[in-house]
Amino acid sequence: QVQLVESGGGLVQAGGSLRLSCAASGRTFSRYAMGWFRQAAGKEREFVAAISWNGAWSHSADSVKGRVTISRDNAKNTVYLQMNSLTPEETGIYYCAEGSGYSIASDMGYEYWGQGTQVTVSS
Repeated sequence: QVQLVESGGGLVQAGGSLRLSCAASGRTFSRYAMGWFRQAAGKEREFVAAISWNGAWSHSADSVKGRVTISRDNAKNTVYLQMNSLTPEETGIYYCAEGSGYSIASDMGYEYWGQGTQVTVSS
């Protein structure tokens, strides 16, 4: 059974940084693309960034380009999301997901999801 466990969330001031981690288990991590999504209270979940199975390509949402870096360590079965210059509007629950590598910016592109980690950005 695939399990994804996010960590690294917390409270940070506007302009600050956080590094989220997502540890995967249950199947061969290095075969699958990974993505990060977030959901603010009362809003739909939105795509943040994704990375291919081998890290050769990555893609991020326009709203975070230049401030967010997604990376992975296949030896550790872990994907990371480094976020800089955070704004209060980016407060929400951050989820990692594992999928095929198609439709990476859509929920439909992912088979498994973690429980999420809360990120709160104070003004």
